[in-house]
Amino acid sequence: MKETGLAGYRPKHFQWRTEGRVGVITFDRPEKKNPLTFESYGELRDLFRGLSAARDIKAVVVTGAGGNFCSGGDVHEIIGPLTKMRKPQLLKFTGMTGDLARAMRRCPQPVVAAVDGVCAGAGAIIALFSDLRYGTRDAKVAFLFTRVGLSGCDMGACAMLPRVIGQGRAAELLYTGRAMSGEEGLAWGFFNALAEPGEVLKTALDAARQLASGPTFAHGMTKKMLHEEWAVGLDRAIGMEARAQAVCMQTRDFRRAFEAFVAKQKPVFEGD
Repeated sequence: MKETGLAGYRPKHFQWRTEGRVGVITFDRPEKKNPLTFESYGELRDLFRGLSAARDIKAVVVTGAGGNFCSGGDVHEIIGPLTKMRKPQLLKFTGMTGDLARAMRRCPQPVVAAVDGVCAGAGAIIALFSDLRYGTRDAKVAFLFTRVGLSGCDMGACAMLPRVIGQGRAAELLYTGRAMSGEEGLAWGFFNALAEPGEVLKTALDAARQLASGPTFAHGMTKKMLHEEWAVGLDRAIGMEARAQAVCMQTRDFRRAFEAFVAKQKPVFEGD
């Protein structure tokens, strides 16, 4: 994986392609509804970590092949082996999955999920930890950890889901493990919009391209502040934003926007 670019990156456990300045991750085991394995967890974590240094990628889309997003951990390749592991091995695994969620939040690029069909377990977490989510009426988002005898607190779900859809709704989904429909997801704020099944990827790509053409340094700062301001009081948050905005005011994109406004033109942002 290059320090400054990911255009030639070839993962082993999912598809990766670039469309201009947008990177597209596709879970591609459609015969099993795109489950994850130990290896794909680690490879996804490493990809999102590497995005911090990828100057050629300005936004990321995550999707699944064959009409489903991701069914979570593979029953035979992950769940079965986990039942035979001791605590140190289990902690290594849960630490790795948590590191994937952290890496998604820490990479500066906006991450856009295109969700259709099954979106369950760790797949639901990956959608949750994306910055924007577009779904379909056929989408079924299930945090089904209690269905397999585990708690709902997986990969940061108990922290993130209430912030997205509210405490009471999150509690219901995390306790019961039931699927949230596409209409519920839209009404509750989980999805930014719904599209037809054949159009949801295009909708997500259009959103990602729009973000990629914007002031990407400023987008990265917005993402950083959205993440860091959760745990601080309002007064401190105002101070944090004052310092962050002062940094953005020193960028060339800020000057480009001013010069374009004066010239009555549309600004062309370059991310610096």
